[in-house]
Amino acid sequence: MTGTEPTPERTAPEHPAAEGDPLITAVRGNLQLIELGQPFFTGMPCSPNHPGFRMTLARRHGDTVRPDGGSAANELIVTGGHVGTHIDALSHVSHNGALHGGIDAQEAQRSGRFSAHGAEHLPGLLRRGLLLDIARLHEIDTLPGGYEITPDDLESAARQARVRVRAGDVVLIRTGWSRLFDDPNAYLGTETGVPGLGVQAAHWLAVRDVIATGSDTTAYECIPPGTGHRVLPVHRVLLVEFGIYIIEHLALEDLAASGISEFAFLLAPLRIVGGTGSPVRPLAAVSR
Repeated sequence: MTGTEPTPERTAPEHPAAEGDPLITAVRGNLQLIELGQPFFTGMPCSPNHPGFRMTLARRHGDTVRPDGGSAANELIVTGGHVGTHIDALSHVSHNGALHGGIDAQEAQRSGRFSAHGAEHLPGLLRRGLLLDIARLHEIDTLPGGYEITPDDLESAARQARVRVRAGDVVLIRTGWSRLFDDPNAYLGTETGVPGLGVQAAHWLAVRDVIATGSDTTAYECIPPGTGHRVLPVHRVLLVEFGIYIIEHLALEDLAASGISEFAFLLAPLRIVGGTGSPVRPLAAVSR
């Protein structure tokens, strides 16, 4: 080789562990990702307890043109942490002045952000996910407003799906209510109520030691007609008593239509220091 010849490119040897890693093998194969989150847009349904989502272009193409003809646009986003598809941090709910683990809620929020259980501590999730389709169980598209999901519903849906809930799972509950997402009044169900878990069903999940659970409604739990979100006992059970994360406003219709009940669940929260929740984009990964 002379000094004028190019030096051959060196390629790093592949890590030997990668060849035998079943996760790497799965990613290299034919995986399908199914969206489990709703799109974020101005005017989307939002619980009356939280500030809504707003987005506008703060800078438009042509506002500034660079010497080479290039231009850029960007947006301003204003949102609450519990708007659209999101996950609740353990700082979100207290009971009798205490957060999960007996932490004093007043003391923890003293600085204007939570010093304990903040959203920056929310875990990234790559877990076994399960879909318990309660609407399918009852052979209807959408559960009626105010319907309370019971332990028997969960057990029957698990049998129908031929799955068993295990420790560390993420359990998603389909009510069919997300079919109303484009109609905010109907979706919020102020007059009709909203289907969801009751306290006994929450305990059913808790004793099985799931890490997180979510549903396709605003508040996850059963909202009786005309009561609104004044009392949320299931949030107390899951977040305060057992430290189980809650995911709300899921989009479960595509997953239900696929007929898949067991899948790899992926979720990555934003690390919002001292926050009480985070917008998320959850996905179900399944083999094609």
